[in-house]
Amino acid sequence: MAQIILSAKSGNDLTTNELKALNIAVEPRDPVSFFGSALPNPTVDLILLNNLQRPPGAISKDNRLFFRYLEDATRRFPSGPPTESAVDDFVAFLLGMLDYDEPERVVHQHLEIGFFEDKRYRSSDEAEPQLIAEALAAFYENNRRRRDLGIRTVPSKVFAGIVMSGTAPTFYKIPVTEELVDAISCAQHPLNQIVIDKLVPPVPRLHSYMSDGMIPLENRRIVIQCLEAFKQVRVPKWFFKDII
Repeated sequence: MAQIILSAKSGNDLTTNELKALNIAVEPRDPVSFFGSALPNPTVDLILLNNLQRPPGAISKDNRLFFRYLEDATRRFPSGPPTESAVDDFVAFLLGMLDYDEPERVVHQHLEIGFFEDKRYRSSDEAEPQLIAEALAAFYENNRRRRDLGIRTVPSKVFAGIVMSGTAPTFYKIPVTEELVDAISCAQHPLNQIVIDKLVPPVPRLHSYMSDGMIPLENRRIVIQCLEAFKQVRVPKWFFKDII
């Protein structure tokens, strides 16, 4: 088989074929192998787990905002699917509600990172390699700052990432090495394979998960369980990509 010819380019131009050329494999995992334990019981208010839509009467602010952001992120407009900003708003609220901004963290919706990055519309085929590109960019930027401060660079780190298809997250653990970053910068083929763990929440109807997202109650419970378990993954930074 002919070897794919690599060329130096924007990180967000990475494709699935180039991931293969860079010796990067994405492997699906089950929750136990991905998280190291069974999914935890969700700690959110039962109102969110037992009601498809906002129930009548007074509810807490977090519950009210959850149903509103969920509605906006799943609403179909005459001109097409929900806007990317509506999905961004839902994700940012959901992560804050689940304390992803603790301790001493912050949820950014749009944060520019160096390493030949650009921003463009992302299709479902582009989302996975571009999420990996963001992790590569973060690793490069972290080491660049360490060099500027006279601190020794780190040879490898694992980053956590989520791709959102509407309200349907897919979870990733992305190991990044100096060898891989040097290879992509110099358009070379790395010798050592990088294996990325991927988890699609084990909802009852996987075939419709990407379109259903967190609307069905059984999906909502499992997704929130996965989000709460993922929060405990001890990694330096989370990344999120939206496709709508």
